[in-house]
Amino acid sequence: MGWVGTWASTPAATEDFALNGQTIRMIAHVSIGGAKLRVKISNAYGKQRLNIGGASIACQTEGAEIDFQTLRILTFDGQETTAIAAGALVLSDEVELSLLPLSDVSISLFLPDNITKGFNLTGHTTCNQTNYISTPGNHIGASMLPAKQATDTYLLVSGIDVEAPPGTGGIVALGDSLTDCNISTVDANNRWPDQLARNIIARHEQEGGRVLGVMNQGIGGSKIIHDARGGSSLQRFDRDVIAQTGVTHVIFQLGINDIRNRGSDPDLIVSTEELIAGMKQMAVRAHTKDIKIYAGTLLPYENEDYNPPPGLKGLYTEEGNQKRLAINSWLCQTDVFDAVIDFDKELRDPDHPNEMLPIYDCGDHLHPSDAGYIRMGDTVDLGLFDSTQM
Repeated sequence: MGWVGTWASTPAATEDFALNGQTIRMIAHVSIGGAKLRVKISNAYGKQRLNIGGASIACQTEGAEIDFQTLRILTFDGQETTAIAAGALVLSDEVELSLLPLSDVSISLFLPDNITKGFNLTGHTTCNQTNYISTPGNHIGASMLPAKQATDTYLLVSGIDVEAPPGTGGIVALGDSLTDCNISTVDANNRWPDQLARNIIARHEQEGGRVLGVMNQGIGGSKIIHDARGGSSLQRFDRDVIAQTGVTHVIFQLGINDIRNRGSDPDLIVSTEELIAGMKQMAVRAHTKDIKIYAGTLLPYENEDYNPPPGLKGLYTEEGNQKRLAINSWLCQTDVFDAVIDFDKELRDPDHPNEMLPIYDCGDHLHPSDAGYIRMGDTVDLGLFDSTQM
């Protein structure tokens, strides 16, 4: 038996959260199940030590409510409290809990201190999942959390590992908001990595195919070259890919935010050659750790109008599109990666190939709809993960 990640969330700094002796309850939709698990709590962006006054995990029933029979208190080196140094991460002790594949779990953390907005509480905003912040007090053992507010931000919890049989693999999905699956239906788990996980479990149950955990490390605004929320992919590759528990494969789809250059900053303009060089670096670093790496082609974005800067309708340019097409052409011909997944081919409109098919477009011409994200998950050939040889 060995440990494999079943769920993950990319850490970044948050600015709008101030807490004072409250309990947070974070909801995670896992990929694979297991009988033992452990939880990762991140203080990666916190400016000082973070005290955890208690923690628990349980199966979610609905909203902020848990199945009390499944409640397990989390410990850290045998203690029910811990402190996480600024910039650090803590891994809980293992706990026995019968966790079903594709189920929802609640992780509750009591934060006893007064945490101001200047703390930079580590989290992940716009996660398309409803999470909860309690009234003051330690409520980690409450069946129904007395919620003061709901939030679509993951706070502090950055991963869940399960003990899995030999041969179990781990897939990291590395990307931007198109992997984070921005604008997908909240609480519906229609992200393409979720669909990939469902397909893996379905095939295993029907045909006995290989089991693999899926860890979503997409974060809105992510770039290859320049700094962005959570760091550039070249900066965060070690933390968000290589350091993930049991990782055997990575699928990345990145580059559109480098091309869009939302701030129109001349210092952030990147060439096709620079983006390709960055992609090659990720391949080298993955292969150095015997991780197979699959590249996803970039989706069309003509007429996109997602959150444009003042005075602009959108960030599509013909020059940017030519970069996208050149990168996709290179990806489909290169042998740098172990495989290429042609998301572009599956979602583009055959009659207007620089646009997504309307059924796959959420309406902003940049992000897919729920149907588009599901199609992306279905595009991934599960045969890519059958081999246990690296």
